[in-house]
Amino acid sequence: MKQTSPQEERAPSCRLLKTDWRRQITGAGLGQRLAKSIRAETWPKGTTSIGAAALVWSKAPAIVGAHDTGPLIRSETGFWLAIPTPAAGRGLRGGKITPGEWERRRGLRLRFVYRRRGPSLLVADRARINKRGQAVASRAKTGRNQVTAPIFLLVPQVKLPKRLDLDRDTERTHDSVPGLIVANWVEGKS
Repeated sequence: MKQTSPQEERAPSCRLLKTDWRRQITGAGLGQRLAKSIRAETWPKGTTSIGAAALVWSKAPAIVGAHDTGPLIRSETGFWLAIPTPAAGRGLRGGKITPGEWERRRGLRLRFVYRRRGPSLLVADRARINKRGQAVASRAKTGRNQVTAPIFLLVPQVKLPKRLDLDRDTERTHDSVPGLIVANWVEGKS
C-alpha cells in the first residue's frame, strides 16, 4: 500500500485533481511522460493552517493547453505546413524532418505538386525506396527501381482535436472543497 505524507492527507482535493488530470492525459493517449508533467503543491508545508493554499500545474503548459483547447495550427510564414510521410524518415535526434533538412541530407531536390483536391505534395524524382521504407537517392544509371516518391504533404492549416477537458475536473474539485473543509473541521473538534 502506498504511504501518503501528512501534507497529502491534508490536501486530498489537490491530490485528487492531480490524479484526475494525469488519468485524463493518459486516457487520451498522450503518454505517461506528459502525464507526469502534472505537479501539485500545498502551502504551508508540514502544518495545518486556516490560510492554506494549493496549486496544480503542468511543467509542459503549452502542450497540455493545446490538447485542452484544440487550436488551429498555421504555418509561421503563412504558406504551408509540411507534414512528413514515412518515406521522409526522421530528422536529427529522431525528431520531425523539415523539407530543407531532407534535401541537404539526401542530396535530392523536392518538386512541388499542386493538387486541387486533397493536400499538395513535395515529391522526390528519381529516388528509390530502401528497406526501411525511406526515399533515398538512386545510384542506378539505367533508371531501374527509380520512383517519384511523395515526401511531404502540404496543408494550409491543421485543427488539433480537443482531447482533454481539464476544466471539468477543476470545477468538480473546486465544488468539493467547502465540504472537505467542514468534514475536517468537525473531525478536529471531536
